[in-house]
Amino acid sequence: MFLENDINRTGRNGWIEVIVGSMFSGKTEELIRRLNRAKIARQNVEIFKPHIDVRYSVDEVVSHNSNSIRSTPVETSANILLLASNVDVVGIDEAQFFDVGLSEVCNELANQGIRVIVAGLDMDFKGNPFGPVPSIMATAEYVTKVHAVCMRCGNLANYSHRLAEAEKLVLLGEKSEYEPLCRDCYQKIYRTS
Repeated sequence: MFLENDINRTGRNGWIEVIVGSMFSGKTEELIRRLNRAKIARQNVEIFKPHIDVRYSVDEVVSHNSNSIRSTPVETSANILLLASNVDVVGIDEAQFFDVGLSEVCNELANQGIRVIVAGLDMDFKGNPFGPVPSIMATAEYVTKVHAVCMRCGNLANYSHRLAEAEKLVLLGEKSEYEPLCRDCYQKIYRTS
């Protein structure tokens, strides 16, 4: 488990922290919390999100609880390297929507001595690893998996069940399009369909 007070503060060591889970599990909320703590510590912080995520705001990362932090929308992961100069901490939200180069970008930033905090879905609505997130998890020093509450039984949920009929992989949505489910409830739906 990631503990912020376990961080080695000697020298300029970079590392990668990943926050993953299903939809409605608090990933963005935890990302915002960590970034705000870095700001309180007077660290230079820059936050990025994919340009396609405009559900709540064009230039802010916003949690489902309406907490927000200013961010820079970018089209590709390579743009993050270009824009992350003179920073101590880089935050990246909705990592699953970035290209596969995001893993390399995160490692390059960490190798430059930057703390990189990434939040995203680890699985798509079909239960498969999603985008560059698994690759980033493999090289990260810290991985935190957060859970939602299953909307069918109340157990811990780690699946994002799509309620909408769309089959395309990327479908930005909210509670009308997705619900978090536990393994058992998720399996019951897909065994009967």
